[in-house]
Amino acid sequence: MVGEEMSLRKRLSKSSDGPEEKEDQGNPAKQAPETPSNGQVDVKEIIAKKKQLTAEAEELKPYFMKEVGTHFDDFVTNLIEKSVSLDSGGSTLTSFSVLGGVNNHRAKDLRAPPEHGKIFVVRRSLLDTLVVDYIDEGRLVLEFNLIYYAFGQFPVVICTWCAMFLSTLSVPYFLFQHWARGYSKSSHPVIHSLFHGFFLMVFQIGILGFGPTYIVLAYTLPPASRCIVIFEQIRMAMKVHSFVRENVPRVLTSAKEKSKTVPVPTVNQYLYFLFAPTLIYRDNYPRTPTIRWSYVVMQFAQVFGCLFYMYYVFERLCAPLFRNIKQEPFSARVLILCVFNSILPGVLGLLLTFFAFLHCWLNAFAEMLRFGDRMFYKDWWNSTSYSNYYRTWNVVVHDWLYYYAYRDFLWFFTKRFKSAAMLAVFAVSAVVHEYAIAVCLSFFYPVLFVLFMFFGMAFNFIVNDSRKRPIWNVMMWTSLFAGQGVLLCFYSQEWYARQHCPLKNPTFLDYIRPRSWTCRYVF
Repeated sequence: MVGEEMSLRKRLSKSSDGPEEKEDQGNPAKQAPETPSNGQVDVKEIIAKKKQLTAEAEELKPYFMKEVGTHFDDFVTNLIEKSVSLDSGGSTLTSFSVLGGVNNHRAKDLRAPPEHGKIFVVRRSLLDTLVVDYIDEGRLVLEFNLIYYAFGQFPVVICTWCAMFLSTLSVPYFLFQHWARGYSKSSHPVIHSLFHGFFLMVFQIGILGFGPTYIVLAYTLPPASRCIVIFEQIRMAMKVHSFVRENVPRVLTSAKEKSKTVPVPTVNQYLYFLFAPTLIYRDNYPRTPTIRWSYVVMQFAQVFGCLFYMYYVFERLCAPLFRNIKQEPFSARVLILCVFNSILPGVLGLLLTFFAFLHCWLNAFAEMLRFGDRMFYKDWWNSTSYSNYYRTWNVVVHDWLYYYAYRDFLWFFTKRFKSAAMLAVFAVSAVVHEYAIAVCLSFFYPVLFVLFMFFGMAFNFIVNDSRKRPIWNVMMWTSLFAGQGVLLCFYSQEWYARQHCPLKNPTFLDYIRPRSWTCRYVF
């Protein structure tokens, strides 16, 4: 390879600087192509020479581009180093050479003589985003195009939420109140219960289920706006189930005891529950004496701070990675590189989401409502087993799954099938998670379902509570890192594949068939 490159360079130098060129310049007869006696130019000879020159140029092209790329990389690297030095006020970096002696200058500028040891100067980290912006653009870049896009059509979101909230406040409460007050008086209580249960199911599935989903699809809401609507849809459905599930046994007990009073909660109690940071209904909750409004403001400020940082993570670490994917086929090599490059932004997104929602957002509403029990999460980061991680990561959702999925399953099957009950809980959780992601991203790609239903469930049984050694905590974090990288990589690849490889007339199968496996990005 090197010998071929040297021979090409010699041929190029000979063709440009050799004695034949001087001879040709002194002899005009050799400069022009041979002409026949009639004075016309031989076209075939000209075409042959042009083909020869084109072939030589094609052979030299890769080596020329390689040389240019090497010098350009050195130039940019030295320019960034010099900018950092000038920005910090230091003078450790001196002259920079672009072409000749770049490596020598770099070594001299960045390393002091061994006898002097390490020299400390005032300088900033290159990962400081503001400094990077200043170096790249010569100014502070504070653009929020990604946020504006993600939260687009926000008035539609507000109107949809208001409709969901008003229907959730009125329809389930009215149906339950009408059923409770007429149950003991009805001559056919079973039919009476089935009638009201049917209409409640119609509300849950038809109005609260299909309604918001149809709106986000019909109005083609962007991802973050879709997340707000779908997450609120799921939250309200879980709250309605808890309200009915907790109060129906009380009414049945009252009717069995032939009590004159019907235990129907007040509208204020139900309204408080709809805003309270819990999914388990109670008539009354422990309350704090006062509201610390400064604490509320601080929590909401931290939510917006996390949102801003999340935007920077996606803008700096995710968008450049997936936006500049070249034309290369889907392979194991591409997939592994993508997963490893996605681990850092994936874990940052996980931690930011945890802190912004489970800590700041829920604590802000708990403070405004004087809600006393604020155990929204436990020390999941110290878990040595996945079973403990699932119990402590999100206590709010875990309590709902434990009381209304796991325990009700055991009650229905007389506590004989604990493993089957746990499997049912995993299935419900995996289906709901996959539904939310599919609607929010506008495509079905069951990566989370596979990880959650198969790997997550397997880890729950294998890495159980009997594992107490610290090494299991390391393994838990390692698998968590890898899982976040896989999720971000697969879903981001599919998102950009559907953006750059749209179909003119997509069928139903096109929405569920992975586009990233066959798409070739063209930039």
